[in-house]
Amino acid sequence: MTGRIRSAADLFGTATFRLALGSSVLLAGVALLQFSLIYWRTTQYEVERADRLLDREAALMAAQDPADLREQMRLWATNDLRLLITAAGLFDADRRPIAGNLRDWPEALPVDGAIREITVHPLDQGVRTIRAEALPVPGGRVLVIGRGLRDLQQIRSITLDAIETAAIPALLFSLLAGAWLSRRNLVRVGRMQLAIDRIMEGGLHERLPVRRGGDEMARLAGSVNRMLERLERLLDEIKGVGDDIAHDLRTPLARVRAGLERAVLHPMPADGLRAAIDRAVADLDQCFSVITALLRIGEIENGRRQGGFSVVALREVAAEVVELYEPLAEAAGNRLLLDHGPAGSLRGDRDLLVELLANLVDNAIKFTPAGGTIRVAVLVRDQEPVLRVADTGIGIAPSEREAVLGRFYRSDKSRHVGGSGLGLSLSSAIARLHGARVVVSGADAGSGAVFEIVFRNETMP
Repeated sequence: MTGRIRSAADLFGTATFRLALGSSVLLAGVALLQFSLIYWRTTQYEVERADRLLDREAALMAAQDPADLREQMRLWATNDLRLLITAAGLFDADRRPIAGNLRDWPEALPVDGAIREITVHPLDQGVRTIRAEALPVPGGRVLVIGRGLRDLQQIRSITLDAIETAAIPALLFSLLAGAWLSRRNLVRVGRMQLAIDRIMEGGLHERLPVRRGGDEMARLAGSVNRMLERLERLLDEIKGVGDDIAHDLRTPLARVRAGLERAVLHPMPADGLRAAIDRAVADLDQCFSVITALLRIGEIENGRRQGGFSVVALREVAAEVVELYEPLAEAAGNRLLLDHGPAGSLRGDRDLLVELLANLVDNAIKFTPAGGTIRVAVLVRDQEPVLRVADTGIGIAPSEREAVLGRFYRSDKSRHVGGSGLGLSLSSAIARLHGARVVVSGADAGSGAVFEIVFRNETMP
């Protein structure tokens, strides 16, 4: 695929051209309707005007004496009345012509004074379609007068000329504009397809071209580029996670293999064999905990549990976690305290929120030396619920405060502490599921770490 147009089918088969073609047809239909209405109204007006003229002239001629009427019919061809009346004839009671340019009685015209449209053949003209009426006059005679519809033919000709000079050029112009727009969009789409082909071949660093101007295609390309950036970042994370998994599982699996191999090659008493099996089970449990944590993070990040959200009281969650971990903190020589704040509530999954806070408290206990203090607090700041865990432990360097939320991250100061490095990552995934953000900072005294889960006020019930 190139950015060029291969054939006329590409040009005229686009949605843009079809839209332009449809608009052109609609424009032509509207123009035809307008001209038809104009022609109909003009024709109606002309017919009504001819009828009024016939009624007036017929009344004037019928009121004259028979001799005067015959003389007037004789002079009719030479005076101005010829400009108003196309055909006129005076007939006796037997329908024989007496005067005028009508030599044959129009059979389709009854003598009732009503105006009708008929076809006649005047002496000095060809076959004509006229508006005519027949009415009796003194002396037992009948007067027939009619007016031609030549003006209507002129109006029809003018209307057709107007269509040719206005509607047809407008239609052609709209089609040309549609073809130009179609070609313009085809070039842009071609460039995008080139970029997509390169992306499909593995070039995830490629991005769709975005033209300045902010039209719908530019906005779509921008959205696709943001999606590609997210995919590239996720793939990099997956690659890094794969490396970390291999690194973290290799050590315990190697210990399991070495212990079992030693037990096979070197006979030992039952107690020693039992100890080797216990060590192997502990190492395998560590591997399983890593795999379980990764699966758990994947499930949470897919948002599968949002359908079961309900109103959760954060103070009850905090009290439950503090009660659960207080013996563990005391065993490590630390104090675990709950600061009773406002009863903040939000919509969420209670079990996941307990797990989130438990991971933070467990992390604080691990990295706080004996004699330290861990504080759990529930706050409402700027109408946003906040879960806060602060400790007096070894703290987190400012350069690492974002990285500690990633999977398998272990700082130099925490290498000696057991764990998989997934607890904070799991808490971060649960926070994102609830539309919250995790803020990591240092304690006011200069040592220790502070983790805050800040929920949006939209999550409040």
